[in-house]
Amino acid sequence: MKKYLLLASIAVSNFMYSQGCSDAGFCTLANFKPMNTEEKPLENTYKTGVSVGGADHDITIVSIYKEYNYKKEKYSFAAKATFMAQIGNEVQTGNLGDIYITNGYAFFKNFNATLGFKLPLTSGDLTKDKNMLPLDHQSSLGTFDLILGASYVIQKVQFSVGYQQPLSQNRNQFSSEDIVGTFENFQTTRNFKRAGDVMLRVSYPFEFNKFKITPSLLPIYHLQNDKFTDASNVKREIAGSQGLTFNGNIYLDYKLNAKNALQFNFGMPFITRSARPDGLTRRWIAGLEYAFSF
Repeated sequence: MKKYLLLASIAVSNFMYSQGCSDAGFCTLANFKPMNTEEKPLENTYKTGVSVGGADHDITIVSIYKEYNYKKEKYSFAAKATFMAQIGNEVQTGNLGDIYITNGYAFFKNFNATLGFKLPLTSGDLTKDKNMLPLDHQSSLGTFDLILGASYVIQKVQFSVGYQQPLSQNRNQFSSEDIVGTFENFQTTRNFKRAGDVMLRVSYPFEFNKFKITPSLLPIYHLQNDKFTDASNVKREIAGSQGLTFNGNIYLDYKLNAKNALQFNFGMPFITRSARPDGLTRRWIAGLEYAFSF
């Protein structure tokens, strides 16, 4: 198992270059990332991180987040706030993103269940020169989401499953139907209706003194085709927006001391959906995180 996980991760990192790595945020939450295997971790952890990625339409994404984690005995709590900036198409945008709140409970050894919510800080309706921007240039999908999940460890192999379902939709009214120029090839998202996602992450840590390397495989399935309303006020499905995105990630953790740690991560996809109207596509993404525990 260890050998196959490592080889798969290396293949993802070095040989695959396609578009996807698309999720609505739950894949980067603490309860769905590779787990801390320390026997007695400190109760409180503060994290701050930044990531850079290449998106569709030659857009560069920069994301910053702050996160707080609390864990005591069987209960865990996490709160995360994000900011996102997009640069491309002669447009530079940046704004607050989302707040994620998750609660975890270990019902028995090595099994943890998660209940959480994503709260949007914007409505996905940012404009430039009074014109609505596509979702690729929005800092949030603008949806209020339910998040459910579970994780399990068996002989150091870590499994995480998750489900994220929008309970509300955004206010984006972007239409490319009458546009000539910069945004004419972007998907119309007027009255956008986004479907939910399910995910599975399989990972295995390799520990070397203060270093830990964790390759992981991350399939995400978008449950239905997304929808929009065209210029004739007809609701239409976006063909190809349902389906599988299959990603690979690798995490490198370095423990500075008992209370301070750094984590570098890199990910990219090798199977993707043919249509990605939500603006979440990443051809690649790299991040650095600092964590302080007390």
